[in-house]
Amino acid sequence: MSKMKVRVRKDCRLTMIVVIHLINAVTSTSSNEAPVSRIAFGSCSNQNLPQGIWNAIIELNPQVFIWLGDNIYGDHKRPFRLFGKETTVGPFKNVPRFYPSSQQEMESSYNKAKLNPGYSYLRNHSKVIGTWDDHDYGLNDAGKEFPHKVINQKLLLDFLDEPIHSPRYFRDPLLSDGSILGISQWEWLEEQLYGPPTVLTIIGSSIQVISNFSAVTRPFFSVEGWSRFPNERDRLFRLIRDSKRDGVLFISGDVHFAEITRYDCATGYPLYDITSSGLTQSVEGVVPPPLQFLLRLMSQLTPTTLRVMGNCRYKSCVYGKQNFGVIEVDWESNPLTLTIEVRDVNGIPVASNKILLSDLRAGNMELPNMGRAAEDQKYCTLEVDLPWIIRYRLAIIVFCGSFGMFLLQFTVVFTFWCLKLSKAPLPIVR
Repeated sequence: MSKMKVRVRKDCRLTMIVVIHLINAVTSTSSNEAPVSRIAFGSCSNQNLPQGIWNAIIELNPQVFIWLGDNIYGDHKRPFRLFGKETTVGPFKNVPRFYPSSQQEMESSYNKAKLNPGYSYLRNHSKVIGTWDDHDYGLNDAGKEFPHKVINQKLLLDFLDEPIHSPRYFRDPLLSDGSILGISQWEWLEEQLYGPPTVLTIIGSSIQVISNFSAVTRPFFSVEGWSRFPNERDRLFRLIRDSKRDGVLFISGDVHFAEITRYDCATGYPLYDITSSGLTQSVEGVVPPPLQFLLRLMSQLTPTTLRVMGNCRYKSCVYGKQNFGVIEVDWESNPLTLTIEVRDVNGIPVASNKILLSDLRAGNMELPNMGRAAEDQKYCTLEVDLPWIIRYRLAIIVFCGSFGMFLLQFTVVFTFWCLKLSKAPLPIVR
């Protein structure tokens, strides 16, 4: 079987997405070009923190590295305050926790990230492409309403050395169920997916496509994701199905942890989403080491219907430390095999899965006609469709545990008070 080459298609109008096509060697203009077999990707890199993870990425020697957003942290964050003059969280919140930095600060942040020795070495030895998310856009969770998007767009282009335009320009505000991509972006994506057939199409999104983490972690946590724009995500799945585009694979970032998810009931073959986040930012990184086990316990208690289990470092198959993603294609194997991985700061896999490219073909499974049939199939039930007792399991456990602790403390105090009262001398009546 002939080897394959990579064609990277980037559009100046597309927001939040990078599309990569792996195509047949006969279409390549250079017979000496090596087939792309190793792709690394990552997100959430704070330019002010140590970035030793580049050593592990460099050791992998990827031919392509893909930024998936939050390539820098350009906005500012106020302290976490429940009370006071400037309350940033809770029912008495009166100021935003995040606020934008100046153009000079953004430019300085991008330059600092670009000149990092590890990243500079990678840029000189690998093809670097990418998109952005919110913090490198200029403000946490911002969309098309953000006023500094034009200025920050140019800074991103200079950082990537590529004319990849249009950051989050057309994404409506969260909770609106409006648009993520906008009209021109959808037209471009349709052109890509209706184009010539390819063996593998990697769609890099700055936010998760498959997982709906917010649906099972509220009211404690909430993150961005295609799942919060269900009409847009349904449109994306329909586009893949109607275009008969085989071999689609998603990669994503944003959430400060890593996982591999899968959805089988959208296109006629499994859709995988490899989330890698972040290169410096991680949920366990903000928690003292003695308490990190609590986050892993919470990950186990959080309901999941779409996460790929097995071949993971932790039982939950969630990795909450620094990480990067890897896609490796074995062009010599028969049938062709794809390995998807999440690796830690030392380059050791913490979650992995092998996929036959022949399985990523339409017709490998039947789409269910009834909702109940979908629920009976593995990787078909969306988190938002879970029964409430399961969907809110984490909140129920936390509230019941908190109430139990309160009741225990009350019992101890009440018992102590009663014992003390019983030992008190009786008053003398004269």
